[in-house]
Amino acid sequence: MLHSRRILSSAAIYGFIVLLPQYLMESRTGSDFPPPITHPEYFYGFLGVALAWQIAFLIMATDPVKYRWLLIPAICEKLSFGLAALALHNARGVPWTILLGGIIDLLLASLFAFAL
Repeated sequence: MLHSRRILSSAAIYGFIVLLPQYLMESRTGSDFPPPITHPEYFYGFLGVALAWQIAFLIMATDPVKYRWLLIPAICEKLSFGLAALALHNARGVPWTILLGGIIDLLLASLFAFAL
């Protein structure tokens, strides 16, 4: 159970560190990874949903046994980006930062499955 708490807490902390600064980076993201963002509602919507999951991970870490079955959608959440990043890298050669984020999400999905 202790490993589950650590896995979930670490995933949440990592997510907050990676996601929160992006709220201030809309224009930079558009210039670093063209084309510019034309639908900011998708950009901020993604950030909001992703941050909500970080809060869920923290809640799950308080009692991993009670919230055990929430690991299934948490694994799906991590797989959805990780597999997409790999597929996009293979098809279009997305930037290495996207690929790295996808690989980290795949690692977290594996750790979540281990904690299940």
